[in-house]
Amino acid sequence: MKVIILAGGFGTRISEESQFKPKPMLEIGEMPILWHIMKIYSHYGFNDFVICAGYKQHLIKEWFADYFLHTSDITFDFTNGNDMIVHNRTAEPWKVTIVNTGLKTQTGGRVKRVREYIGDEPFMLTYGDAVGDIDIGKVLQFHKDNGKIGTMCMYNFAQNKGVVEVGKNGVIEAFREKSGIDGDLMRTSISL
Repeated sequence: MKVIILAGGFGTRISEESQFKPKPMLEIGEMPILWHIMKIYSHYGFNDFVICAGYKQHLIKEWFADYFLHTSDITFDFTNGNDMIVHNRTAEPWKVTIVNTGLKTQTGGRVKRVREYIGDEPFMLTYGDAVGDIDIGKVLQFHKDNGKIGTMCMYNFAQNKGVVEVGKNGVIEAFREKSGIDGDLMRTSISL
């Protein structure tokens, strides 16, 4: 199963940092947020990623182009042509497809633009800044057990963004803008 990562937005809420690089490339402990997200999915056996890039997408591509070299021991042999010998390969077993989904494309449009890389198979989808303590295996099993078309994991951090209204049996009833009556912190999985 492939994992789609939305990494194309401008990161306007942290513009002092995102003016230099896309938000998913901001570092936590010397590694980009994007890498941490991928490590979480990889821990649960998901290693095929499609990254929906946009804003400063060249920086995401350059980072992955260099990643293998930065995590391995390398010998450059200029005495016999231009040979490169890779020793101690320590990169993760990932397949990473980075797609330029446009500079101003919204979420649904980004997902639609990567369809040719996904096909008709089920997939997982996450935002490029969504690092969380979620048991991906349990979420997938929850999704399969409920037989719905989609399952959503949510954190509510008292932001001024949208709200998901959840009804009986964890079914989404509506999406709306947040108001002052909404709670501060919760985590849940629900099915659509």
